[in-house]
Order: sequence, then structure tokens, then C-alpha cells
Amino acid sequence: MMDTAYFRDKVVIVTGASSGIGLASARLFGRLGARVVMAARSLEKMQALAAGVAPADHVLCVACDVTSEADCRALIEAAVARFGGIDILVNNAGISMRAMFKDLDLQVIRRLMDVNFWGTVQCTKYALPYLLARKGQVVGVISIAGYSALPARTGYSASKYAVRGFLDTLRIEHLKDGLGVLVFAPGYTASNVRNAALTADGSPQGETPLDEGKLMSAERCAACLARALARRRSVATLTLLGRATVWAHRLFPRLTDRLTYRYIARETNSPFS
Repeated sequence: MMDTAYFRDKVVIVTGASSGIGLASARLFGRLGARVVMAARSLEKMQALAAGVAPADHVLCVACDVTSEADCRALIEAAVARFGGIDILVNNAGISMRAMFKDLDLQVIRRLMDVNFWGTVQCTKYALPYLLARKGQVVGVISIAGYSALPARTGYSASKYAVRGFLDTLRIEHLKDGLGVLVFAPGYTASNVRNAALTADGSPQGETPLDEGKLMSAERCAACLARALARRRSVATLTLLGRATVWAHRLFPRLTDRLTYRYIARETNSPFS
């Protein structure tokens, strides 16, 4: 069971809040009584969605490109100016890719690192003083690919490994001052991330190789996130397949490599074909 009162009146920032896990999380936090700060590049899109998140006095939409340090700082300043502080920062903004490294324009990896890794670092840097003041929590939404690499996702896996290393280190640095640090690793979740995934030349893929209807819903993922936050957990790894993959990677890395190769080889339009 989750303590639903835990989020009442807490100030929660969610990046990448205009779709997928970010939007589902913002809506859930709003229903649980939080003051929600939605951050994404498209202000108009967020404003159109805000009425379904929380009452007008409990929601703030901020245009923010997390690759911009200035935007990340402005996001934090706007949240504090409106609500007086920050209790939870959910670093959810992210993009994916799908291409073999041998075919890849290196700008694709730079883009993945800028969004997924530096976006997390920059938002966390400016939010940290306010989080420490309230013994708050910072979350990094990574992926099972941040524990066990996925072929044809070199930039994606590298960025998610990097976020995990950054947050694990931050947790140790603040072990004695009450900061909660959560590494949140969903498995495959239904969203637009695979449609928008970058290909070898940096253009969007435009379609998903998976049956999205069979994947965990963004709403269920958001519920798992809220539960992990309410319990002040350090790590949450979702889905049976995800947990099994993390476990197998630690104990049987060579076997996991072969099984992962076979799994990706069965994808629609597999990069191995």
C-alpha cells in the first residue's frame, strides 16, 4: 500500500512532463495533492494538458529544454518563486536511439548525453540547495539499459549508465543530511519514446519495433514511481524481465550478452538484419 497523504502539498518538479511517464506522473502527483511543476520544451502542449493535472493554483508549466543550463536554472527558480521551495525533482526527460554504432553519426550520442545525462545533472545541480533544505528527493528515470546494455542503443545505454553512476555517487555524498536519491528503472513502457528515437543520421525513427499495447502502461509506471518515493527507496527496478535481466547481468554476463543479442535480433526491422 502507498501512503497517499505523503504527496499532499509537496512541490514536485517533473521534466519531460508533456507525454508518457512524465505526464502520467504529473497527473498522479496532482491527484495526490501535490503542487506540480511541469517542464518540457512545448509550453503550449503542457498548458493544454495542465487542467487534467491539478487545479490552476497547484500547477505550473515551464518551458524548459534540459540541454540548456540556463533553462534548467530558470525552471528551478520559477518553481521556487511560485511555490516557495522544492520537495521532489523527477528527472524524466529523455530520448532514445536505434542504430549500430558503426553506422552512427557521433552527434547522435552527443545529443543523447546532453538530454539524458546533462539534463539530469543540470536540473539536479540547481535544485539541490532547495531539496536539502526540505530533506527532499531527487529521482533519475533510467532504464534496464542502464544496468544491462542494449545493442544498437550505445548512446542510450551509455547515458543511462552515466545517470545511475551520478545519482549513486550523489546518494553517498549526502548520506548524512537526509537527501533521498532514487534510481528508477522501468522496463519497456508504452510511450512515444521509440517513435521519436534517433536513427544513425539523427532523424527520428518514426515507428516502434515493439507491440506497445503489450507493454507496461505509463500510468502503472507512474504508480510504481509514487510508491517508491513514498517509501523513500533508493532503487526501484520494474518488471519481472527487468529484474531478471539485472540479476543475470551481474552473475552471468556472457550468457546475458548472448540472450540480449537474440532478443534484439527478433525485433521488427532488427538492426542485426
